[in-house]
Amino acid sequence: MSSSTEHRTDGRGRTTGSVLSGLAVAVGCVLFLGGFVWGALIYRPYTVPTDSMSPTIAAGARVLAERVEGSEIRRGDVVVFKDSVWGDMPMVKRVVGVGGDKVTCCTKRGLLTVNGTSVEEPYLQGSGPASPVGFKAKVPAGQLFLLGDHRNDSLDSRVHLTDGDHGSVPRSAVNARVDARAWPLGSVGVMQRPTSFSALPGGISQPGPVQPITLAVAAGAVLILAGAAYGPIARRTARKRG
Repeated sequence: MSSSTEHRTDGRGRTTGSVLSGLAVAVGCVLFLGGFVWGALIYRPYTVPTDSMSPTIAAGARVLAERVEGSEIRRGDVVVFKDSVWGDMPMVKRVVGVGGDKVTCCTKRGLLTVNGTSVEEPYLQGSGPASPVGFKAKVPAGQLFLLGDHRNDSLDSRVHLTDGDHGSVPRSAVNARVDARAWPLGSVGVMQRPTSFSALPGGISQPGPVQPITLAVAAGAVLILAGAAYGPIARRTARKRG
């Protein structure tokens, strides 16, 4: 009798290989479906309609945004928010100031400053100053100051500086924080937190679980395919031996 794994049985006529393949499919289904359910509970997809966040997020791109409370938002986060003063429709911008901050632009080097600290912004569109038009703003408590990464083509807090809240929006207006780009395929990836804000009080936020969710779905798919492929491969091998 052959001692190879595929010919050993568990006493009920099933080979060890078939048992393992069934287990792989079962575990794969748990990971695959569990990953999708986990993701659906935490993330929501959005389509960015304009290029105001280019080159970080191009117009028409799909992003995955983590459902968070406004109190969890930190400087540097890219957020989805809705505010009636801004048009009462979902918008995507980057937080550059929080309550109590003094945001100004620009220094002689063309940099944005927050409470007198210059902020390097490598994510900006082009190599010019952080804003084509200088500005100063004091962010009220509980509010957020928001700018697009394409500063030459973004209707953001600078446009609303004469409003009562100096161009800011309440933290409660934030629906989610963008964690990853999901479409188009060439731009898929996790959004990196800008380290330039890390030295300021409160630091920067931590990424959500988009990476472990992606790994769970991918691992589940691999296990399902591997387990499902065992039967045909085993039968073909048996025929060749016969």
